Amino acid sequence: MTKEFLLERLKAIIDEKVSIAWNAMQAAQASANEESKSSAGDKYETGRAMAQNERDRYAQQYELLRQERLQLERKELAMPCQKGELGALIQANDEWFFIAISIGALEIEETKVFVISPGSPIGNQLLHKRVGDTFFFNRKTYQITSVS
Repeated sequence: MTKEFLLERLKAIIDEKVSIAWNAMQAAQASANEESKSSAGDKYETGRAMAQNERDRYAQQYELLRQERLQLERKELAMPCQKGELGALIQANDEWFFIAISIGALEIEETKVFVISPGSPIGNQLLHKRVGDTFFFNRKTYQITSVS
């Protein structure tokens, strides 16, 4: 597995989530607009407000995903790394970690990769670590065997 392939896969995953959030936001907006057209009293205003709240939730989700997608375009993510930092693909024991955005566990080319942010608990443990360093997380000791 290469870092370039992993980045392209992550971009595709986020692009799909952005599209889903955008479509949900548009559908909720259309629902809110329909509620206002048929407004015949207070109960319809409540329905319109609920649809608008739903639209706002999807808009917030869309914006967060859009920001994550922008993060994946940062040059640092594609650059080779010698230590745990933004863009580092780290193998520790038999597990892989990619310090980028917080997605969680993914299956990439039949390999489980934890895509984590530098601010996450495990990401914080990995910062500044080099090949041969050890760290302790979730009652388990890890030794770093590669960083790229």
